Amino acid sequence: MLPVLLAASPQAAPILRPQQVLPLPGSLDAVLMLNDNNPELISGPGILLSTFADPRHRDAHLDLPLNGRFDLFSHHVYAGTPEQPDSTIWLAVVAQPRGEQAVELSLLSGSTALSQSTDGREPQAPFLPLPERMRQDGSTYAGPGSRVATELLLRQRNPNLPKRWTLRPGSPTTLLLLPIPVQGLDPLLNGRNLQLRLQASGAISVATLAAFGNGNEPPTQQALAQILSSGVLSPKEHKPTPRGARGRMVYSRVSGVQIGSTWSATVSDPGKSCLSTTSAPISWPIASLERGRLGTGQVQTAELKAHYPGTAWAAHGNYGVAYDIRIPLCNRSKSPAALAVALESPLKTDQAVGGLQFISSPSRSVMFRGTVELNGLDGQPSRQSFHLVQRAGQQGPELGRISLTPGETRELRVRLIYPADATPPQVLSLLPVKQSPAPPDSLQP
Repeated sequence: MLPVLLAASPQAAPILRPQQVLPLPGSLDAVLMLNDNNPELISGPGILLSTFADPRHRDAHLDLPLNGRFDLFSHHVYAGTPEQPDSTIWLAVVAQPRGEQAVELSLLSGSTALSQSTDGREPQAPFLPLPERMRQDGSTYAGPGSRVATELLLRQRNPNLPKRWTLRPGSPTTLLLLPIPVQGLDPLLNGRNLQLRLQASGAISVATLAAFGNGNEPPTQQALAQILSSGVLSPKEHKPTPRGARGRMVYSRVSGVQIGSTWSATVSDPGKSCLSTTSAPISWPIASLERGRLGTGQVQTAELKAHYPGTAWAAHGNYGVAYDIRIPLCNRSKSPAALAVALESPLKTDQAVGGLQFISSPSRSVMFRGTVELNGLDGQPSRQSFHLVQRAGQQGPELGRISLTPGETRELRVRLIYPADATPPQVLSLLPVKQSPAPPDSLQP
């Protein structure tokens, strides 16, 4: 019997929520971040990203010294190879001084996790079907990007990561050697996310490498040095649409060094020291990007100081970027006021539409998996964290409320680290909560 073919249900018409959508104040800092995300799917060994200088293989190295504060973001998946479907690929991070003196490299904070651990020793974060909102207890996450961003946000230290290294001149030092195994998994697919906040006492070069070992044993130091000196790149993927081109846009993925790792903002009314509660409903973009500016004209994407040809020309998505937003709120009215706080995933638009567009039945596409920390909410404790799973076109959910009496002020602080596997943009929203009218003065006690 032939199967019955059902017509696809049309997508629900967008729901417009009239409101202000304004550019997020502030800007990215100037801290450099190695952004190692192309290829996402590693198909073979080689150099993933290198800031080393090698005149023999200029196309394999970006020749960019790193000194002082810098970050590293790395996100890859592995699905075996046709010849070795159940093999393990290793992610190596190596570094070497640029000069003739030893350099001290300190880990300020960092985390790493697999999608699935095959031996129980590696931190893991499977893509669990979590509710749209859960109170964060320090161990709630879905996917390695969600876990790593959560642990960094909550200032948790991964005990598997060393606190410091001494880099000797003359040869690279292996900082980390991390497996991405697939043996025993169904399907044969695994991923790893790694984020490091680093401080170097002198100029150094850093590289990430993909390498096979001997069976399940890690590659030797000699093998890693050979990959670095060979000039062979692990194959890249997804060439981007050129900047400024018309038509369909392919963002591609990043393989380069971006400028900026933290976006700091203080939000207030123009020329004022606080934001009036009467401004709500109001939203600000998070990780807005080319063709996804939500009518604000603002692109928050970090620019790249150096990158490989054929990969993304900007850090679309701002993966690994920390957002630290302070909103001093004030109630200038004569009545109590209450606002609800939400992180939302409206339908992606570039031009202004008079507000934000949502759909009544959000799609199955997950746009955001990650943790948001808020400080200044009603109740105790005033600092609370939530893990969110949001789908395209989804409003809310409410994360908390701020209630202000007439003349009262209070600062709301919102922090998040934009997680890998999210799809931008999102918005931070303040929404009015209906209040009962204040009694006439004659009835006041």
